[in-house]
This record gives sequence, structure tokens and C-alpha cells, in this order.
Amino acid sequence: MLTPSSNLETRAVHAGMEGVREQGSHVPTIDLSTTNPLGDVETGGLSYEELAAGGCLTEGRSAVYQRLWHPGVARFETALADLEGAEGSVAFGTGMAALAATLIATVSDGRPHVVAVRPLYGGSDHVLESGLLGTRVTWTDVDGIADAVRPDTGLVIVETPANPTLELIDLRRAADAAGDVPLLVDNTFATPVLQRPIEHGATLVLHSATKYLGGHGDAMGGVVAGPIEWVEKLRRVRALTGGLLHPMGAYLLHRGIRTLPVRVRAQQETAAELARRLETHPAVASVRYPGLAGQDPQGLVGRQMAGPGSIIAIELAGGFDAACRFTEACELVTHAVSLGGVDSLVQHPASLTHRPVAAHAKPNAGVVRLSIGLEHVDDLTADLMAALDAAAVPQDLGRSSAPAVPEAGVAG
Repeated sequence: MLTPSSNLETRAVHAGMEGVREQGSHVPTIDLSTTNPLGDVETGGLSYEELAAGGCLTEGRSAVYQRLWHPGVARFETALADLEGAEGSVAFGTGMAALAATLIATVSDGRPHVVAVRPLYGGSDHVLESGLLGTRVTWTDVDGIADAVRPDTGLVIVETPANPTLELIDLRRAADAAGDVPLLVDNTFATPVLQRPIEHGATLVLHSATKYLGGHGDAMGGVVAGPIEWVEKLRRVRALTGGLLHPMGAYLLHRGIRTLPVRVRAQQETAAELARRLETHPAVASVRYPGLAGQDPQGLVGRQMAGPGSIIAIELAGGFDAACRFTEACELVTHAVSLGGVDSLVQHPASLTHRPVAAHAKPNAGVVRLSIGLEHVDDLTADLMAALDAAAVPQDLGRSSAPAVPEAGVAG
């Protein structure tokens, strides 16, 4: 049984598992029902009304319909809320669906203005810049948050460590500057293993659960954790718009949470050593990693974060062409979008995840992002050093020096 003093590792294994033993099972069952028996007409109607209004299933009621409530999804939500120290959480089909629901909720509250600090994940940046969901954004830095807040400001949005260049934001400073406006923190890179934003003044915590929470690259999802009033708002949005998480995805994401602390810490250990080794290669202009000397001037690692994480950004001395050669020369490390899985990935943010971002805010074309997995550090070193050797050799690749900017969205 979990207690308030249970450690994170224990909470990760057991959170959301309440009642499983009583059902005669060791792991949660997977219920794929899209609809559920209603009982009598009055019970069915009351059940529908409660769930559509943002409530959760209560004893004697029906779950009605998978879009309104699902036991497997609820288990995952309980587990994530427990790890983040939140009153509750709401899960969605993707991280972008989770962000979209949050923006819809604040617009429906009559506060469509958003203050956001760059850099953010490219998809988040794009949906804010586009105004597609009825929001209007003011971009600023942490020092400018207080001045950017208006009477119609519904959210302040930050991401730390930032995607893709790993800048760190002092969340207490950001929360103080936001004042009464809810602060939403994208905690995808850090996970609750390394950072719990609510403890530092945040109101809402967002995750692309596809990344570290799932951890195996086989399930998509998003989740927002926060206070009950926000949980109810977001459930209403999900019920109306249908951005639900599939039960199989919920099962896989909940399973991923149970190994999250072990994976995150092992990946971080490898990343810290790799970052030091990569600094020595002549093809590298700079390595961006919060665990390296001089890259955490505010002293947030150890105070706000339990560690620097397992994402590394490398700026190649040869710019865009060198970045192309590097990503294409990697063999053990897969050239693919996404991050946080058990295998290591590399991608070029300016061409992919941050392709639609405004030119002045786009990552440098020589920057590549590495997500470090669970491979042995020596094997990863050999692969990456060989790829850097290839990056250092000029070739006539016939490529443009700057990626084009499309009108479409981006991958994770």
C-alpha cells in the first residue's frame, strides 16, 4: 500500500494499481469496450450527465461510453498525477491533443491570451503562433512575463528543459511573474523523476506521454496534471471533442510508468558521459547539456531538477551540411523524430520538429538533437564519433543551407 512517505520508485510501480488484486489479477486488465450497459433509463441518463460534465465514474453509475470515461485510462491518469504530486490528471490521444484541450479550455473561459516563453516544442510553438484554436500569443522571456500578462491572459506556458536546445527556466520565478495566471509547464524532457513543477509553483504539467512515460516508442498519448477544477474542465473538453486515449495505449503508458525511474536515471548516466566525450571532437562547435560545466548558471540542477536528463543538443562546426552528414552517418543511433525511448535517436530540429517555427526563433541549422537510450555508452560513443568523422568531411551534397518552412504541423 502506498503511503505519503513512499519513495518515487515505489510510487511508480504501484500508483494506479488500486483494486487490481481484488479483481483477481496481477496486472490491470485491458477493457476494449466502446459502450457499457446502462442499467435503467434514469441511471443511464444521470451517468451520462455526470461524466459529460467532467466528473468521474461513481459507484452505482455506468461508464456509458469510452469517450466519456474508461477504467484503464483512469488508472494511467491516477499514476501520473501521483508522480507529479497533482490532484488529478487527464489523458489524451497525443501530447498535442492535451495542449489543444488546455487551450480550448482557457478560450472557453473567456481568456484567450497566452504568454509563452521560447523555445518550445515546435508543434506547441506552431499552434500558438497560428491562432488556430482562438488563442493569441505574446512571446517573451522569463523577465518579460509579468509585463506581458493582461486581464484576458489565461495561461503562461514554458518548457524546461527546452526543446531542442535545453535552456533551463527557473519555475519559481516564472510562477511568481505569472501571478494569478495559471502556469503550464511542459515537463516532457525531465519527467517527474527529475522535476515536479507543481512543487515550484506551476498550476498545470503537460507531458507528451509518447516519450519517456511510455518509453518504448509503441504508444502515443498526452496528459495534463493539475488541480481538480482544471481536471474537470479538461474532461469536459475531451468528452466534447473526442481527443481520447485508446485503452491499449493507456495500458502501455501505465506499464511504462512502472519502469520510468530506472530508465530515466540509466539514460541520464549515459548521456552525461556522452556529452563529455562529444565535446572533444573537432567537428563539434558546442555541446548543449545542462550537466556540463557552465551550462546551468542559475544552479537549477540539484535545486529544481534532480539531474540534467538524457537529451543532448550538438551544434556542428560545419553547419547545416555537416548536420545532414552526421544524422545520415549514424548507424546504431536511429535517425528519427521523437525521444525518450529505450533506443537512441537523432534528428535535425530545424528541418523536422521545429520546421514551422518563425525564422528568428528556429534552432540553428547546425544543431542536431540526441535522445539517449539504454545502449552501452561505449557503443554509442563509437557510433557517434564515426558519424562526427563523416560530418567533418566536406561534400557537395546539393542541399539548401536552410530548411524550408512548410504550412503543416510537425512530428514529435
